[in-house]
Amino acid sequence: MDILCFGEPMLEFNEQPDGRFLAGHGGDTSNCAVAARRSGARVGVLTHLGADAAGDSFMRLWKDEGIETGAVRRNAEAHTGVYFITHGPDGHSFSYLRKDSAASRIRPADIDPQVIAQAGVLHVSGITQAISDSSCDAVFAAMEAAREAGVQVSFDTNLRLKLWPLARARAVIHAAMEMADIALPGLEDAEVLTGLSDPDAIADFYLGLGAGVVALTLGAEGTLVATGERRDRVAAFPVEAVDATAAGDTFDGAFLAELRAGRDPFAAARYANAAAALSTRGYGAVAPMPKREAVEAFLNERTAP
Repeated sequence: MDILCFGEPMLEFNEQPDGRFLAGHGGDTSNCAVAARRSGARVGVLTHLGADAAGDSFMRLWKDEGIETGAVRRNAEAHTGVYFITHGPDGHSFSYLRKDSAASRIRPADIDPQVIAQAGVLHVSGITQAISDSSCDAVFAAMEAAREAGVQVSFDTNLRLKLWPLARARAVIHAAMEMADIALPGLEDAEVLTGLSDPDAIADFYLGLGAGVVALTLGAEGTLVATGERRDRVAAFPVEAVDATAAGDTFDGAFLAELRAGRDPFAAARYANAAAALSTRGYGAVAPMPKREAVEAFLNERTAP
C-alpha cells in the first residue's frame, strides 16, 4: 500500500435543498482513503465497523473503489457511526450518533505492526484520538509501529471540541505531531491549538515539533507549504461551491497520493487544492470527490495559453 488510513468511517445523511437527506459515506480518514485512491494511490483502511447495514455499505464502497480492507474488523456488539449534515447561512453543521461505536472501541492490542509495515504512509487524525481513550492510545500505537518500520506518518489535526476539552486536545495533538513526518493542519484548528495567528509562525511551530513537510490549508487563500529548506503559498482555485464537506479530507488524500507518486510538496499542494475545489461542487463527502482525470483536466484548462 502507498497509504494506510486509520480512523472512523461514518454513514452520512446530507440535507438537500428540498429538505430530504441524501445518504452517503463520510468519516475523515475514509474520505482521505477514497480521495487518494481516486488520485491513483494504492490505499488501505484500518478500522472497526459494526456488523450492520452501515458497515456493509462501507465494505461495498471500499470494494468498488479498489481500497484494501484486510485490516477492517466487524464488531457484532457495536454500531457503525452516523452523522447528519444541515446547511444554513453560516455554512454546514454536523450532528453525530457515534457514542460507543465500533471504531471508538479500537484498542492498542488491535493494532498489527505487520499491517502498518506494509504501507508507505500511515494517515491518522485528531478525530480518531478524540472519540475514546482506547482509540487515542491505538493511534499512538499505530504511529509508533510506523516509526519502527520506517513508514512515514501523516497527521491531520481535525480538531473537534465537541468531542474533548481543548487542554486535552492540545496536549494529545501536539504529542502526535511530534511523531508525524507530514503535518496537515487547517488554519482555524492551528490557531486554536497553538495560540498563533500568523501562518508562517504556525508552519514554524509544526516544523519545530519535527514534521518534515507542513501543508497548512488556508481556505480561500490556498495552502502554505513549508519544509526545512523552502516555503511557499500555493493558490486556491475559485469554484461555485455548494457543499464544503470533506474538502479538507480530499486535500489530504490527493496531497498524499501526489507525494507517493514522487511529486514535490509544492506541486502536490497545487494538485490537492484543485481536487479539494472540485469536491465542493456537489453534495456529500465522497460522491463529488474527483478522479485524477478530472483534476488534471481542470488544471490543464488553467495553464493552457
